[in-house]
Amino acid sequence: QVQLVEAGGGLVQAGGSLRLSCTASGLIFFPGYGMGWFRQAPGKEREFVATISRNGATQDYTDSVKGRFTISRDNDKRTVYLQMNSLKPEDTAAYYCAAHWNRDLNKNEYEYNYWGQGTQVTVSS
Repeated sequence: QVQLVEAGGGLVQAGGSLRLSCTASGLIFFPGYGMGWFRQAPGKEREFVATISRNGATQDYTDSVKGRFTISRDNDKRTVYLQMNSLKPEDTAAYYCAAHWNRDLNKNEYEYNYWGQGTQVTVSS
């Protein structure tokens, strides 16, 4: 059974930082999956945040987080990270990681094969 388990969410003041992690189990070959982070704020649709290639060499971000968020991965630990700095109240959302087989960068949530349960990030002003 495939599981993606996110951790690291919480309450932080504006300007602060959080580091999210997503650890995979049950995936036959973790390095074969491109990974992504998405978020969903109350009353809004889920949106793309960041994606990383299978070998971790390339990344892409939505414009609103460029320069503040960094996605990375450790294939030996089967884990993908999202370092979030200079957090803003508008970053408040549930954050989800997702895995896409045999694909590098991908912003399309409908093409991902597996999803985590989400972790809540709340940024106070």
